[in-house]
Amino acid sequence: MPCSAGVRLDIGSILGLAETPQPEDHWAPPVYTCTYALPEGSFVLSVQEAADDGAARKEFDSLQSSTSGAAPIEGLANLGFPAFQSESGIVGFVKDNMTLKVDASALKEAVGPHQVTRSALAYQVATVILACWKS
Repeated sequence: MPCSAGVRLDIGSILGLAETPQPEDHWAPPVYTCTYALPEGSFVLSVQEAADDGAARKEFDSLQSSTSGAAPIEGLANLGFPAFQSESGIVGFVKDNMTLKVDASALKEAVGPHQVTRSALAYQVATVILACWKS
């Protein structure tokens, strides 16, 4: 999902890019990584598959505790899943046996023609990916 056409189009649209970005993907079981080399810096999406939902939750909890400044996303913004966001531009969600990490921390604080914060960009892209995930 992180390298899908829909995600590429959304990133290109949000950032006002002339061309749809073409990411580099990498599969190193159990983690699938998609790296976007953008004019404003690198943007990295990763999905880690776990053996079961409980193992995924442990991975998510570990990711959240190791992310500086991570704060839970609550209410409708978390889409009903455990989620966190940091001001540095890292967003994490867990759904079923998968943990999603969206890392925009290498980007400038505000990006694109509408000066979207890197945290907002990470959240927007995470929601695009979550909308595609099937149980």
